[in-house]
Amino acid sequence: MNFDVQKSDQQWREQLSPAQYEVLREAATEAPFSGSLLHVDDEGVFTCAGCNQILFDTAQKFDSGCGWPSFDACKPGTILERPDHSLGVTRTEILCARCGGHLGHVFNDGPTSTGLRYCVNSLAIDFDGSSN
Repeated sequence: MNFDVQKSDQQWREQLSPAQYEVLREAATEAPFSGSLLHVDDEGVFTCAGCNQILFDTAQKFDSGCGWPSFDACKPGTILERPDHSLGVTRTEILCARCGGHLGHVFNDGPTSTGLRYCVNSLAIDFDGSSN
């Protein structure tokens, strides 16, 4: 896949912390209930930690109890989906459409009218409370 933000592996390693690199560039998953953004509910936006693209806002966030920040929708055109068979079951991986960073997965079990639960690693996103 071609993305607007293209960086070498070395450039990503220099920009991201080792834990962020594992999640965003190697599709790792942080431990449940360990993420710094799990309980952030202030007004603002959540951006990709790799390229700063706005992905979600606080109005889309909800507490799913799953251990990762959850959202019922994303900003249109900001996320790509692809099948993920890594655990022996089919899930839908979500990627930042701008840089290709792994964000987490989306499930069809959300409690709102969208029916979606974007389950996102805190290490893959940043919070900006000044963009409200």
